[in-house]
Amino acid sequence: MVILGYLFSILIGVSIGLIGAGGSILAVPILVYLFSINPSLATTYSLFIVGVTALLGALRHYQLGNLKFNLALTFAVPSVVSLIFVRKFLLPLIPDSIVYFGHFHLTKNILLMVVFAILMVMASLSMIKKSKTAEALEKQNVPKLLLIGLFVGMVTGFLGAGGGFLIIPALVVFAGLPMKQAVGTSLLIIFINSIIGFSGDLLNGVTINYVLLLSISIIAIVGMLFGVQLSKKITGEKLKPAFGWFVLFMGIYIIAKELLFK
Repeated sequence: MVILGYLFSILIGVSIGLIGAGGSILAVPILVYLFSINPSLATTYSLFIVGVTALLGALRHYQLGNLKFNLALTFAVPSVVSLIFVRKFLLPLIPDSIVYFGHFHLTKNILLMVVFAILMVMASLSMIKKSKTAEALEKQNVPKLLLIGLFVGMVTGFLGAGGGFLIIPALVVFAGLPMKQAVGTSLLIIFINSIIGFSGDLLNGVTINYVLLLSISIIAIVGMLFGVQLSKKITGEKLKPAFGWFVLFMGIYIIAKELLFK
């Protein structure tokens, strides 16, 4: 299973390199089911893996002129605030044992995985359906960017998900960015959120297996580089539906496994 986990880790980077999102959608299930990492700890690992991979992707987009630093900071500041609040104060409040339903025991780990799987299903549906070209606003809607930033920070805090599928449409619609610039700017936001979230976990005393974490990260980076090269030959829009069906299947599998076969 560990060998399979390393093989699948390539897909984390491929997704980020190809379509600028989706790394954490794969990272958490891979860490939990193939590397047997506790779901709560898996969100910490995911923050680092996706964050480092996103940073390299952002640097590549910076070289291509697709990075808007001011917009990234506008989005990232409220996102970081809500992320720190969630991981520092709210997440620790969730008890390990939540409630019993007859013979079914709802635990914190099961809740995290089910909520993450629901996010996977929602993200997959947005990838599968043919998206109409979003009409950007003539002027940047800063208040809505700030609100979405707060929401993305909450998602990142609870689930260790970078939120690329929320950030990219927001930057296109409410900031008026072309798709390529939205992807590049999104990667920088994901990096900022992820690394600050990971650093906060370290300050809270989370124990990390750095050999495992760095080895997965390196493989994900290799996948990201491959995804960037692949994007030159195949557009992300063409591969999004196929990737979406894969994520949908994984999301449904996780919900069934956690709720029906425990």
